[in-house]
Amino acid sequence: MSETLTVQPSPSPDPVPVAGSPRWMLWRSPPGQPPWARPALLGIAFVAAVLYAWNLPRVDYAPLYSDAVRSMSESWKAFFYAAVDPEATATLDKLGGSFAVQAVFAKIFGYHAWSLALPQVIGGVLSILVMYRVVRRWAGVVPGLLAAAVLTFTPVAASMFGHSMADGLLTMCLVFAADAFQRAVLEARLRSLLLAGVWVGLGFQAKMITAWMILPALAIGYLLTAPTELRRRVKHVGIAGVVTLAVSLSWIALYTFTPASARPYVSGTTNNSAAAMVFGYNGLGRVGIDIPGALPPTGRMSGPPVLGPPDNPLDRSKLRGSQGEEGGPGQEGGPGQAGPGPEGGPGQAGPGQEGGPGQAGPGQAGPGQEGGPGQAGPANRDPSQLKPGDVMVLPNGDVIVGPGGEPPPPEDPSKVSSRKDPVFSWYKLFDGHLGVAIGWLFPLALLALACGLWSRRRAERTDPVRGGLVTWGVWLATFTVVFSASEVAHTAYVATLAPAIAALSAFGIVMFWRAFQNGGRQAWLLPLALAAELAWGAWLWSAYPAFLPWAKWGTLALGVLALVVLILTRVAKGASTTLVKAALVVGVVAMLAAPAAYSLSVLDSDYAGDSFDANAGPASGSA
Repeated sequence: MSETLTVQPSPSPDPVPVAGSPRWMLWRSPPGQPPWARPALLGIAFVAAVLYAWNLPRVDYAPLYSDAVRSMSESWKAFFYAAVDPEATATLDKLGGSFAVQAVFAKIFGYHAWSLALPQVIGGVLSILVMYRVVRRWAGVVPGLLAAAVLTFTPVAASMFGHSMADGLLTMCLVFAADAFQRAVLEARLRSLLLAGVWVGLGFQAKMITAWMILPALAIGYLLTAPTELRRRVKHVGIAGVVTLAVSLSWIALYTFTPASARPYVSGTTNNSAAAMVFGYNGLGRVGIDIPGALPPTGRMSGPPVLGPPDNPLDRSKLRGSQGEEGGPGQEGGPGQAGPGPEGGPGQAGPGQEGGPGQAGPGQAGPGQEGGPGQAGPANRDPSQLKPGDVMVLPNGDVIVGPGGEPPPPEDPSKVSSRKDPVFSWYKLFDGHLGVAIGWLFPLALLALACGLWSRRRAERTDPVRGGLVTWGVWLATFTVVFSASEVAHTAYVATLAPAIAALSAFGIVMFWRAFQNGGRQAWLLPLALAAELAWGAWLWSAYPAFLPWAKWGTLALGVLALVVLILTRVAKGASTTLVKAALVVGVVAMLAAPAAYSLSVLDSDYAGDSFDANAGPASGSA
């Protein structure tokens, strides 16, 4: 690419309100922005609010974590220590930042599944609004609106922000950190950089070490781009790092210096250490590095965590239930008494995923959410010994039912995958349920990053456009590498990739369009990006071929039509400007249609995911 790729997205500072202007007229664009910018943003935010809140009346409780939220809403000690039981004898196996927010909402609105999910809905809409501001400052109004739309229609976000998941608060905190960082890097402002560190620290309280994965992007972006001398840049980054550590480790420090007899036992550990739980059990243990005191990750994806000391775990029957006004059956409650568990004997983990009807909670008892007969007895069990209601799944997939039993209902064809889901493979983000949750725009984002950096290769050090590309690029690379190399137990984890993908994709669409208008060899980048997205989209669509086939073929048809028109207008001179613009619009729609279709599927509760896993579309309920 010998020609210089023309990119003219100039960062625009936040507008200064005109004296006497009515601040309450929120639908009017601020000075310096097109009159249609604010109404368009509010329209996107409204769509996001509807999408995320649609299933609130039907949302479910999160197994175990909702029990902890109930305890935290009823006991100040449980709230303070993020204890899972009202007596505060054991903590969750996570930090309690996001659950504390849910407990506050439960205290205000009452303990309901929707009140626990409401903070995530609000956080999702705020993330959309702030995402626009971040990208608008960096690349302009149109990229800002596109980034807000891309984030709105990211499938994992559409499901996650509608459920009571800690990942929603984490994603919001990271977007807010990017907003504060951007102010800092444009003006070398220490105060804004410290605020970014505070947001990362709050994200750590929500999801622990995952929040720190953004730090390389922020540090490198500031050191390379901030308009001040190197010595001062290093000083600013060091001070911000100290603030980040202080906010992040505050709860761990509190626990460490509180006598063990005066606080709950730290779950997920053998030595009652908060540091072992955070950095071992929930951190390095997921990539195979053992930390003293941390429980091994064996079985993490197949069963509920051990609460309390491993040799004397908490009796789950003492937990307050997650349903009913006075408790009801806990979704991870007391011992199951009917149906074989994963090893064919009686279920021992409450209405666990393979157990019988649970007895947890003081309220109206009933079957656990995943109760009923066990469905996976051992291979060496004699089928003739099956009891009424038992179900055995043989290694070859055949199902044998006990006397009087019924075989399980047939699987929804739209949820059947055409190939093995690479859950434990390094390419897990590019196929299967994780691929359709986050991976639709990877080619566009990567092409935008590469071409953008090439086009700004001769720019001065403080060039904010190149600095933004570096920041988003390091963000994308860091999270992609870590998730590819580690265990991704829940789909919602990968939502932290969404802001970087949204920003780079939006930047790329506008950059490639301007290159197309300028002509020359660089004009072929737009058709190239569209062709890459169509091919990649066809690959991901094929993972669940029976899901919305009309949308798949319609999207491909629109994309091919736009691609043909764009190519012909480059070959044939004098093409109509209107035709070219129409082809661009159709091409953008084709690139974004697949993730939008998956996101909109959450309007059907069968495809909305649940509070355990944020799978939108056909993977809902299957991973």
